[in-house]
Amino acid sequence: MISRVFGFIRDMVVAQLFGAGAASDAFLVAFKIPNFMRRLFAEGSFSQAFVPVLSEYQKLKSPEEIKQFINCMAGTLGAVLLMVTCAGILLTPVFVRVFAPGFEVDGPRFNLAVTMLRITFPYLMLISLTAFSGAILNTYSRYWVAAFTPVFLNISMIAAAIWLGPHLQIPIVGLAWGVLIAGVVQMLFQWPFLKRLGLLPKPVVNFRDKGVTKVLKLMVPALFGVSVSQINLLLDTLFASFLVVGSVSWLYFSDRLMEFPLGVFGVAISTVILPHLSRHHASESKEDFSMTLDWALRCVLLVGVPAAIVLAVISGPLLSTLFQYGHFDGHSVMMARQSLSMFAIGIAPFMLIKILAAGFYAKQDMGTPVRIGIMAMIANMVFNLILIWPFKHAGIALATSCAALLNTGFLYYFIRKTDAYQPRAGWKNFSFRLLFANSVLAAWLWVGAGDMQEWLIQKSIWRIEHLAFLLISAVVVYFLGLWLAGIRPRHLLIQAHPVTEKSF
Repeated sequence: MISRVFGFIRDMVVAQLFGAGAASDAFLVAFKIPNFMRRLFAEGSFSQAFVPVLSEYQKLKSPEEIKQFINCMAGTLGAVLLMVTCAGILLTPVFVRVFAPGFEVDGPRFNLAVTMLRITFPYLMLISLTAFSGAILNTYSRYWVAAFTPVFLNISMIAAAIWLGPHLQIPIVGLAWGVLIAGVVQMLFQWPFLKRLGLLPKPVVNFRDKGVTKVLKLMVPALFGVSVSQINLLLDTLFASFLVVGSVSWLYFSDRLMEFPLGVFGVAISTVILPHLSRHHASESKEDFSMTLDWALRCVLLVGVPAAIVLAVISGPLLSTLFQYGHFDGHSVMMARQSLSMFAIGIAPFMLIKILAAGFYAKQDMGTPVRIGIMAMIANMVFNLILIWPFKHAGIALATSCAALLNTGFLYYFIRKTDAYQPRAGWKNFSFRLLFANSVLAAWLWVGAGDMQEWLIQKSIWRIEHLAFLLISAVVVYFLGLWLAGIRPRHLLIQAHPVTEKSF
């Protein structure tokens, strides 16, 4: 959550200092390329393949074998990343042409993007090694370290924009140096915690190590799975580019709000359960595996459903308070409100996807989520073609949510089919109680939000005060609704207190 808040501050600082001109376009391309590859490789396919194997080693191997595996993985990964980084720096003009075909070759934006990409590309290597360290820490239940690490990227970029940029001939280049500095800081931040565990790697390049070979084999299907979600994002932007001017921006700002609960809660819970599920699978504890998955699904619904209610019911007040400044006027708020309401439908399914997919990854089954992901991607394209004409940009958001629902349904069906998950008693009562609490929440927000036109004409301080009251009171009302419905905190401690139909 701290990282997300600093991310919003970073966006505001960059927008205020550099605006939305040619220089900003060049930086966004220079930052997007290593960031895209980071999501694809480091925090995507690598982590999903590495954590289950390390958890298996932790459960079944000796400390010496674990240490040897980590050393070989660090050396092999480091060698590959070094080669990729060197190639990337040499081929920066090619990358810019691929990711920004609209930039005129040898034009000002193109040349500036190439210059900054040569500075930011090593960030891929640094953040990938950081993700490697974070995966080890997560496996050993040191979750807060890896979770806090991204804060340094936002702080570094804010500091570079304010203090470094003004001293450079082209101020925005300071942002590129901020990204590179952040990569170094993030990597070094985690080393002391690895040293305390006695797991600070001493890199050894060994492609033939059994653990390394297993990780590399698992990475291939996982890479396809991560690619599907990234392609979906590119397709949404592609479809939006055919609509009226502003459609891409309206989708971007509404997506930023949707990503907040997904990034804070959905990712957090899936990160926490993956090592536990992997250990349960390695020790063949089917009941513990199923129970952990069941606990995660309930937690996600307790957070995901009210998050969807909040974003759907008060989408206008949220967008108005956060973004209605300068060129982002009332019309833009109302248009972004349409897409945010459609995105809200998919929040809970997106969270459930992360949990259910973790169940397959923990079993080292990368193929099933990939096949389902490809089906969802095709469905997303079909939904886009059907919904974009009647609903415009909101249709793209609705198509994304429909594809997420389909993805969730298939993942649930297949994980049940493999008998890896059996729902515990109490889901019927839990569902009714969740419905009651969220109905109360929706009614409260609907009444509390009032007339949308007033939000559009009031001053920013009025909007901030009223939105703060709405959100704080919403939390109180929701938890009061859960309490009245009979849900208590002890009910979520499934391992300590087995769930029964009576309790849930």
